[in-house]
Amino acid sequence: MSQHMKRTLMSTEAMYLIMQHVFDDLGYHRYEWKCDSRNAPSRVIAQRLGFQFEGIFRNCTHYKGRNRDTTWFAIIGSDWPTLKAHFTTYLDPKNFDAQGQQIRRLSDS
Repeated sequence: MSQHMKRTLMSTEAMYLIMQHVFDDLGYHRYEWKCDSRNAPSRVIAQRLGFQFEGIFRNCTHYKGRNRDTTWFAIIGSDWPTLKAHFTTYLDPKNFDAQGQQIRRLSDS
């Protein structure tokens, strides 16, 4: 992810809109996030967005001269109503001051 997009309102809203489309429009029951187990920032983002840790696929693939372990996260359909409410509260314009700074974090919603 671009350094300009990390932890921005725009990137959070984009992920919310994707989730909304996946669950509300398409009727899917599962939305996954997978990343290299060494990628700590990606793991933090997944959890911030409400993805639940599911496990590590050891030696999932081999690249750049090493075996990669892949960390799996997911949101399932039964998680979505609560997460949707959190995103709606967080993304409400009243949650941001005149300078565009959040008043409450997504995790506080």
